[in-house]
Amino acid sequence: MTGTENKTRVAEAPANNFGELFETRIKEFQEGDIISGKVVQITQDSVMVDIGYKSEGQVPIKEFLDKDGAPTVKIGDDITVLLERREDESGLIVLSKAKADQFKVWDEIVESHDTGKSLEGVITQRIKGGFYVDIKGITAFLPGSQVDLKPVRNQDKIVGQHFEFRVLKYNKRKNNVIVSRRVILESRRDELKKATLETIHEGGVVEGVVKNITDYGAFIDLGGIDGLVHLTDLSWGKVTHPSQVLRIGDKVTVKVLKYDREEGKISLGLKQTKADPWVAVAEKYPIGSKVRGRVVNLTDYGAFVEIEEGLEGLVHISEMSWTKLKHPSQKLKVNDLIDVKVLDIDPANKRISLGLKQVEPNPWDEVEKRYPKGTRIKGIVKNVTDFGIFVGIEDGIDGLVHVSDLSWKKIKHPSELFKKGQEIEAVVLNIDSSNRRFSLSTKLLERNPWDGVESRYKPGMIVEGRVTSIADFGAFVVLEEGLEGLVHVSDLTRGKKKGFDIHVGDIVEVEVLNVDPEDNKIGLSVRTVKKEAAMSEEDKEPEKSGKVS
Repeated sequence: MTGTENKTRVAEAPANNFGELFETRIKEFQEGDIISGKVVQITQDSVMVDIGYKSEGQVPIKEFLDKDGAPTVKIGDDITVLLERREDESGLIVLSKAKADQFKVWDEIVESHDTGKSLEGVITQRIKGGFYVDIKGITAFLPGSQVDLKPVRNQDKIVGQHFEFRVLKYNKRKNNVIVSRRVILESRRDELKKATLETIHEGGVVEGVVKNITDYGAFIDLGGIDGLVHLTDLSWGKVTHPSQVLRIGDKVTVKVLKYDREEGKISLGLKQTKADPWVAVAEKYPIGSKVRGRVVNLTDYGAFVEIEEGLEGLVHISEMSWTKLKHPSQKLKVNDLIDVKVLDIDPANKRISLGLKQVEPNPWDEVEKRYPKGTRIKGIVKNVTDFGIFVGIEDGIDGLVHVSDLSWKKIKHPSELFKKGQEIEAVVLNIDSSNRRFSLSTKLLERNPWDGVESRYKPGMIVEGRVTSIADFGAFVVLEEGLEGLVHVSDLTRGKKKGFDIHVGDIVEVEVLNVDPEDNKIGLSVRTVKKEAAMSEEDKEPEKSGKVS
């Protein structure tokens, strides 16, 4: 009964019964009762409330002030209060709005415990083992295990957040309340799971959220129940880890591949929601067509290029450049966007052969016209080998100077004359574009010592030379730069003597036996041996006018 209704009843009663009615009314009120009343006056210290008694009740103004110190009620508002004392020294009834609210909250706490009804609250503080939760002025304890369905990693982040809670235990006398948020989430999950299972079926397409990623696949939350997309069902292309395709929290559309109701296991497919790109690959990318793709992997033998999702082709190392490469990384790197040419397609085995060099100009196409035989060129020595040196002529074209074309003089190794990085001149000997061979010569830049050799060296002439090497079949003697003759082993003996004691570096007097300019050969015979280190000035003077040094 409200204060207004009470006054109405009092006004209708005979005047001589007023005292009895008031006495009866006040006897109905007991200290600790929750009573409804109306605000009739607001002072600096108190709020006066009419509860239907001969005098108003008084509530401290501080129970109605907001955080800024402003009153939250006005005259005429209906409020609920608790009767603390029936009358004080001034004849006023002492009331409390705060305690009435607290009693009301306790009623809600009991109801939550008994019926499972949710209560709103805010997490106010993190403590050992859990959190404090403010539920309309009542401090409750939230165990750490009851915060969420899974452990909360960043516990400080949830402090200050509003959630719904359910009361697990309470003790009003000790002012002790234990709440849970997890039981609410579990209940909602179970309801959602039930609804999901009623609609899910094999072959159906459903939406979900990526919940977890492992090495073998990704778990998708379909709504209260999880399904697994295996690694092989993520993409039509090659995937080594699910993180290449999905991230936790991604919203995805998947197809139900298998549903085991007894085990509650659901197998899902992501790639099955898209068309298999290999079905129409031959029509979409005919042989000879030019396509653009992204380098996704490098191996020793080539590079894999993705031309669309689920379609990867191989650019073999031999199809990367018109010049030889030691490794694909010399030409490409992962994530490069490149243009390639389709060389071959094998849909049955899901293979596409691609070419990179085919979309670039072939430097060998016009090389014969640019470098006719006999042309003098300049280049940098790119490599020195046992059989010659490679010279960079232009981008994509290297020439070879064979060891036999390096010099007219005899050498043991090309490194005696040239080193890597050295700039040299050479003469074009021959070009074979079909086999990409470019032959050069450096000795043609020198004077050929065999030109006119017959006029300079005649049989019977005695000349002087230096021993350059000794073999089982004889000794080689250099007569001038680039011109060597051979003293056969049979011409190293004289009469019954076994021969001369000669060594590399010795200066010898030889007789010209024969000259063959076509085969670049001169036959010699030793006459006198002069030790280079022991020669006197007299030894160095020619004995005959026909000697050539």
